[in-house]
Amino acid sequence: MCLAIPGQIISIEEAEAGNPFMRMGKVSFGGVVKDVNLACVPEAQVDNYVIVHVGFAISMVDEAEANRVFEYLREMDELAELEDESA
Repeated sequence: MCLAIPGQIISIEEAEAGNPFMRMGKVSFGGVVKDVNLACVPEAQVDNYVIVHVGFAISMVDEAEANRVFEYLREMDELAELEDESA
């Protein structure tokens, strides 16, 4: 199954001039950091939480909701897959 999961933006690399589709950021998923495309959430800033699906941030979410989702994923032992991908 493919899930969209929340992560916290820890840094942003602004897009090259004229190409807003390449706005990228480093996003932490409970300590696992991935590169994520931020083009769909131009309002997102460092420390914001975003919902990420297949490498694209698709919406913003508040910290409380992000933490609830992470707790559910821990309970289902679904975070192991994310951690395995980072190795």
